[in-house]
Amino acid sequence: MTEFPPSFPVAILAGGLATRLKPVTERIPKALVEVAGRPFLEHQIELLKRNGITKLVLCVGHLGHMIREMYGDGSGLGVEILYSEDGDRLLGTGGALRKALPLLGESFFVLYGDSYLPIPYQPVAQAFINSGKEGLMTVYQNEGQWDTSNVIYADDHIVLYDKHTRDPRMRHIDYGLSVLSARAVSRLPENEPSDLANLLIELVAKNELAGYEVTQRFYEIGSHAGLAELNALLS
Repeated sequence: MTEFPPSFPVAILAGGLATRLKPVTERIPKALVEVAGRPFLEHQIELLKRNGITKLVLCVGHLGHMIREMYGDGSGLGVEILYSEDGDRLLGTGGALRKALPLLGESFFVLYGDSYLPIPYQPVAQAFINSGKEGLMTVYQNEGQWDTSNVIYADDHIVLYDKHTRDPRMRHIDYGLSVLSARAVSRLPENEPSDLANLLIELVAKNELAGYEVTQRFYEIGSHAGLAELNALLS
């Protein structure tokens, strides 16, 4: 069995409405959508375990109680699961992460609840530590192939990140795995909806967001096409 150094926990942002997967997600949260015969979350957890990550904080909202009822504290899957619930209103990716902060410690991975990212995770954590910055974003040279490129990455630096304004120099994309410090996330408004992307943009402006390039493409279940593709891969 592979030995890993002590690892950061991971916050999994799994609270969205998953409107692109309707009607399936009218009855179950996206994390429980079936992929290759099992709920997607189980595939995510197996991938994290292979990378030595066993403490998970699930940021849940829409139908999140169903995840808690199915997996509880995670011991049946060999991990520790803690839950941070949006409450009466959806808090968005930033607000949900801000609310989960007391469960996460000083530094942690952040992973979207619909992403399957088959890369080594520990080198990403080490790159964050080595950078001395408040955050790190993994990027992939996408060239607009799998989704719209939104990052200018040069000389191991995030030069520009923007999900809405396109720039012809954008050849990379936000891969979907970040490492953040509690110090950075604590600047988000408490108990208010917010977008994690805005915090990442702020960190780029302050030269506090390191970059780490990966070479393995990402998979996601945010759409029916993505779900079918990952189902084929994992079957």
